[in-house]
Amino acid sequence: MENLAPIVLFVYNRPRHTEKVIEALKKNKEATYSDLFVFSDAPKNEEVEENVEQVRNYIKTISGFKTITIKKHTENQGLAKSIIDGVTEVVNKYGKIIVLEDDIETSPYFLKFMNNALDFFLEEKQVWSITGFSYPIKSRKLPLAFCFFAMSCWSWGTWVDRWKYYEKNPDKYILQISPKHVNRFDYYGSTEMFSQITANKEGKFNTWAIFWYAVQYINSGFQIMPSKPLAKNIGMDGTGIHCGTTTVYDYKLHNDEVKIDFNKIPIKENKLATKLICSFFREQKKGSIIRRTKNCVKQMIRSVFGEKFISMMKAIIMREKNNQ
Repeated sequence: MENLAPIVLFVYNRPRHTEKVIEALKKNKEATYSDLFVFSDAPKNEEVEENVEQVRNYIKTISGFKTITIKKHTENQGLAKSIIDGVTEVVNKYGKIIVLEDDIETSPYFLKFMNNALDFFLEEKQVWSITGFSYPIKSRKLPLAFCFFAMSCWSWGTWVDRWKYYEKNPDKYILQISPKHVNRFDYYGSTEMFSQITANKEGKFNTWAIFWYAVQYINSGFQIMPSKPLAKNIGMDGTGIHCGTTTVYDYKLHNDEVKIDFNKIPIKENKLATKLICSFFREQKKGSIIRRTKNCVKQMIRSVFGEKFISMMKAIIMREKNNQ
């Protein structure tokens, strides 16, 4: 195996997640022929120093790759700067890249899919990125891989001639994504993606991925996405920087080889995939509203009746259940 894309992994303070990511990657037979770059950010404060040190001790023991390059920051960069600088450095040298964070677990056929797609779509300038991630959607009518108009950063790959257009500039995208396009940018109103750009402008957020999506969007680019998941996020457990807690992405990876004929993928938005993904997000939004409503009701009851009343009601409910 020659000319495989280098793998770039960004780690911080999650030793258990990091080890799981590496062990999964090593199950890919392409791993032993791949160059691995690990960027380790420095601790932001004393609270995370011990975990950062545990991660750094672990990454020194990594084996199973063609070469392993570890880059430790001496000062905290923050996730956005660490990823932007690291990706730029490696992709400028190698021309293509596969990017993972410390909470992305992959299947044994992830690297094969990513490398094959990176090679196949090299000259297809409408394709801006590749991902092994897939949303929890199902349909027999979905092809094995398709073009999605948006971008997932939960495992991705790209080329230097696309990444060179990356720019973390909120003002630019606020001007270029006109109000009539905001609905589509927000997955046809099912998410609030555009608000992340304005939040970065206002200093409420400091993120990077929304701008990679934005530059792809304004250039009418696509991401190649499989319909069967070859990567998933295992960090939705409250340990991440920008991720909350949910089990919706806690699905099984597709661990069998998927033989995809990339020639059969039309370079245009797959309307069925878009419809299913947007429906998925609408369902999540509904669930979020219900959860928030329940929490508000609980807070109101607490404020009116107090904790004693809540405890008493719980005891009565439990007693009734036991008597059934």
